[in-house]
Amino acid sequence: LATHPTTNPKTFVPVSPHHMAALVNSTNMRCISSRHSVFQSQGPVAVPRIESGVPRQSQRAGRLSVTAKDFPYPEQVKNTDNFRQSAQLSRKLKADGSNSSIPKKKVAIIGGGLSGLACAKYLSDAGHQPVLYEARDVLGGKVSAWQDEDGDWIETGLHIFFGAYPNVMNMFEELDIEDRLQWKIHQMIFAMQELPGEFTSFNFVKGIPAPFNFGLAILTNDKMLSLKEKIQCIPALLPMLVEGQDFIDRQDELSCLNFMRKYGMPERINTEVFISMAKALDFIDPDKLSMVVVLTAMNRFLNETDGLQMAFLDGNQPDRVCAPMVDVIERQGGKVHTSAPVAEIVTNEDGSVKHLKLRSGDVVEADEYVSAMPVDVFKRFIPENWSQMPFFRQADELEGIPVINLHMWFDKKLKQVDHLCFSRSPLLSVYADMSTTCKEYYDENQSMLELVFAPCSPLAGGKVNWMSKSDEEIIDATMGELARLFPKEVAADEAWPSTLGQGPEGTAKLRKFAVVRTPRSVYAAIPGRNKYRPSQTTPIPNFTLAGDWTSQKFLGSMEGATLAGKLAAEVICDKAAGRPLQEYQTRAIRDEIVERAGSFAPKKPLGVQADISNAIGWGAGAVLDKKKKEAMLEQDPDQGIAGEDYVGREVVQAMSS
Repeated sequence: LATHPTTNPKTFVPVSPHHMAALVNSTNMRCISSRHSVFQSQGPVAVPRIESGVPRQSQRAGRLSVTAKDFPYPEQVKNTDNFRQSAQLSRKLKADGSNSSIPKKKVAIIGGGLSGLACAKYLSDAGHQPVLYEARDVLGGKVSAWQDEDGDWIETGLHIFFGAYPNVMNMFEELDIEDRLQWKIHQMIFAMQELPGEFTSFNFVKGIPAPFNFGLAILTNDKMLSLKEKIQCIPALLPMLVEGQDFIDRQDELSCLNFMRKYGMPERINTEVFISMAKALDFIDPDKLSMVVVLTAMNRFLNETDGLQMAFLDGNQPDRVCAPMVDVIERQGGKVHTSAPVAEIVTNEDGSVKHLKLRSGDVVEADEYVSAMPVDVFKRFIPENWSQMPFFRQADELEGIPVINLHMWFDKKLKQVDHLCFSRSPLLSVYADMSTTCKEYYDENQSMLELVFAPCSPLAGGKVNWMSKSDEEIIDATMGELARLFPKEVAADEAWPSTLGQGPEGTAKLRKFAVVRTPRSVYAAIPGRNKYRPSQTTPIPNFTLAGDWTSQKFLGSMEGATLAGKLAAEVICDKAAGRPLQEYQTRAIRDEIVERAGSFAPKKPLGVQADISNAIGWGAGAVLDKKKKEAMLEQDPDQGIAGEDYVGREVVQAMSS
């Protein structure tokens, strides 16, 4: 018997002794190299497939590509200072729950994304009563997903879990859902631009600690950078290792490209590494991305042995992550409401929150209030008597970055890589064959690629504003890139002109697609913006901020959202217990913001009038028909500006300021 982890730990996958011996002895039993992406086996084998959470065995005789190999939970993920700090904070909040001397608060939370749910979860752990209000009929925010008419799941984004996500890993442990992570081999896989259809990788050797494993992974790869070019990178990275976060924060004014040139790094580091990293981290090209983002990520990966090891969720996010969070919240006395849009944050004369007014007309009164809304949505809810406060004017300097997530179903199986792939394409960031990497979506006969199309606007460094293009234009451009990635597999198809140069070997055709636009995703981490991210503590005594765009030591990511929600919960718990605020719970406001706030004309908040089915109106992503796309462009005109006009406008604004 060979066990295969599924949602049911008691599920066993039968494999014949002859077949097991063939697998163990196979010299091809490696997950990937620059030229080998799968290992082959002969004979029948049962492969698990999960539909609607129920395991189903699929068996066929003959030749089978065995690709769904999961790796054990990384040994060093929980052996880091960041994980220990996260666990310590959890114990602190849990202890409040059993301390009867601490008054318990009713806390109203606006927004049911990952940050709002994390805030509610940790408040309920501490014995408080969180009541969460989500405008949409689905939870998750930027990690939300829904089913189409065929029952296929459509995800807002392609989400990957890293070993260097200590707060997410800690929360998964507390929720007892660690087995829902499908860990992959400790590797970074890159498509070879100059060799269509070929891949190369950074391989992390087990047993070698950080930062030596990272260095060895780079040194042993001879496909991307020469030894001389690698050595030239060292002077730029040494200050980060020696000075840590202080050095990293000082680089916020520099783009990746400017940083590279300032420290004499070779130009090829941009095309070989930085483009892939920048687009994966924040959907932005290196000439637009603040270097603080790349250095923050590298600092984690260089200091944590398993920090770069990646995992996929074993199914859809609403069922596999959001549902267990809601279960814990409600079991501990909290409540989660969907389809409950807030219309207004109503304040008292002294500026404190009086109550929330829901669109339904209901009034919500609580002891404490939390906004876990995305920054672009939050700006529309800032009450009039807060609008001149420097703290809230910091939000003017932040805005979400546009991104497009694609789902593409093929009628045949493409080259199977059981991992995330960095495409190194001018149009695509990363992609994965979800029919191979994820149990719920597993299909041994047909591929379903999920791809991040970025950059998709001039704000992110792109030359074309793809947000205003048709679905067909986006898919045709993507098919051209896939024809390069899979030159012997993607077929020439008259439906997609970009594929017509394909040879006769390619037979896989696109049978279905979904284009998910998120006009305002994670905050745009362009140079000079990190210093404006506000703290969770606000000048309003009963109001706290959450969201990945608020100040915390991780990026705008699932980890950042989880940590921000947890820190917001800590602020409320510390106030309730009469404890002084932590140093990291406050942040100085820049002088230029203070000066500008005084001249700001107070105005009433716009709010959001969008229907609850309009995900984009609430800061998330959606598949748009023509009517909904027109509504998006009307609501957010920047999404329709042509590239050259967008760039020209930025130049004019820079000159006038």
